[in-house]
Amino acid sequence: MISIVKDLAAEALFVSSLQPSECPTRRAVEQAVTAMILLHGSEGCAAEVATEFGDHPESAVRRMNWVHDELTGVVPATAVASART
Repeated sequence: MISIVKDLAAEALFVSSLQPSECPTRRAVEQAVTAMILLHGSEGCAAEVATEFGDHPESAVRRMNWVHDELTGVVPATAVASART
């Protein structure tokens, strides 16, 4: 279950406008993920990720690596908090 949440969060953060140069806070990352899921839905986020990997594979790989680095520690904490409520 956590891996599904992390995959969805990664796709949502990937399609967000946040940039590594902004050094976003944990809160900014959480807000971006939520906003993109609400805007695009899970399938929409996945479709945009697929398009970017098809059109710009080199930059998409770099961005996804950054996304996974940003989500380290954020998604498990969020999932655990959600499970408690």
